[in-house]
Formats: sequence, C-alpha cells, structure tokens
Amino acid sequence: MTGDHQMHQGTARPAWKKFAPIAIVALGLGAGYAAGLQDYLSLSALSEQRDTLKSFVADHRIGSALGFVVLYALAVAFSFPAASILTIFSGFLFGWLLGGALTAIAATLGATAIFLAAKSAFGDVLRKRAGPFAAKLADGFARDAFGYLFVLRLAPVFPFFIMNIAPAFFDIRLRTYVSATFLGILPGTFAYAWLGQGLDSVIVSAAEAGREVSIADLVTPQITIAFAGLAIVAAIPTIIRKLRVRKNGA
Repeated sequence: MTGDHQMHQGTARPAWKKFAPIAIVALGLGAGYAAGLQDYLSLSALSEQRDTLKSFVADHRIGSALGFVVLYALAVAFSFPAASILTIFSGFLFGWLLGGALTAIAATLGATAIFLAAKSAFGDVLRKRAGPFAAKLADGFARDAFGYLFVLRLAPVFPFFIMNIAPAFFDIRLRTYVSATFLGILPGTFAYAWLGQGLDSVIVSAAEAGREVSIADLVTPQITIAFAGLAIVAAIPTIIRKLRVRKNGA
C-alpha cells in the first residue's frame, strides 16, 4: 500500500507543470492588451494602413501568409477577442479564398493549443465537478463527439473561445477535436473573408472619390452576399432545433 502510494506520488505531475500552459495564456492575453494590440485590430486601422499592407503582401506573398497564420493562431491560443476582425483582415489582404483557408488553418491551430492547455490544467477536476449543463454537454459528446462538436462549431451558439475550451473538460480525442473544429468553422470563416474582400473594394472606391467610407458605400452586392451568408450561419441553430423536434415527434 505504502509502495503504491509512493509510486503514485512519484509519477504525479508537479502542480506548476500542470497549470503552466494556462498561466502562459493569461500572461500572453495581458501582454497583448498592455501592448495595445486592440487598437491595431480595427477596421479604421485597416483602412488607414491599406496601401502599406497591400504593398507588403504583394511583395512578400508567402511570408505574409505564414505570418498571418502565426498571428491568428497566437490570438486564438491566447483567447484575444479578435477572431472576427482578423478573419475580415484575411479576406481584405489575401482575397476570400486564400484568406478563408489561411484563417481556418490558423484558427484550428490556435484552438487546439488552448484546448490542450485547458485539458492539461483543468480537465480532470472540472469533469468531476460538472453541473447539469456540463453533464448535458458530456452526454452529447459521449453519443457522437465529432457530430456534436461539428454542430456547435457550425452554429455560433457560444463564443468561439468558449468552444475552444469546453471540449477539454470531456474525453474528446485530439483528432476528433481538430477535424470537427476545422470543418465546422469553414462556412463562417469564408463568409467573413468574403466580407473583408468586399470592404477592400469599398475603401478603394471611396478613396478614388476623395472621401471617407460611409454606410451607403457598404451596400454592395459582394457585402450583401457576405451578410446573407453570415445570416444563414446564424440561423443554423434554429434549423437544427426544428429538425430535432420533427424527428422526436415522428
């Protein structure tokens, strides 16, 4: 008995190693705010720096793409609230197709990092103390982990950063988390990237006319399509609920 207890103590992870990933995330988030990154992640800043950014991307296509992926992944990993605006940036700088693809890869990488950090620090503890809501999530993941997470990713019911962490409290395989996350975020990602590409043309038109962008300038076919796409994504939870009611009632 004593030998087993000593063996268990010898194999247990030190507390600082267990919570180090979450501590790093918290420090990174604080550092980002302290550095004023939120001031640079805005549409006004994007408009002001358009020519400089476009020129840099044109001259350093591969480096810019890789740099964007790293920046986006870090923002997601540190839970910096910039996912939507950075996705718009991607379409603005790289076009909707490449920008959307880069964003999907980067967001999945960043989400996976914070998932692993949360699983390391809190997974076991929170599973044991799960309340009714967490238990309901646990049931969904137990029945069909991929399908359940895919729908939660596809339908923006919860903020992105919450769904990055919540699955860590349950026994979700890493490959299931990665694949469901990547595929689930694609519709919304490309819709926001399309919106970013549309904003670029709006800014160019306003600049050529020698005036600032107005609300009326935003009513373009491309931006209208982007908002229609986002509206469809937002309507997915309602559609899924109705389908489930019909299925249960049948």
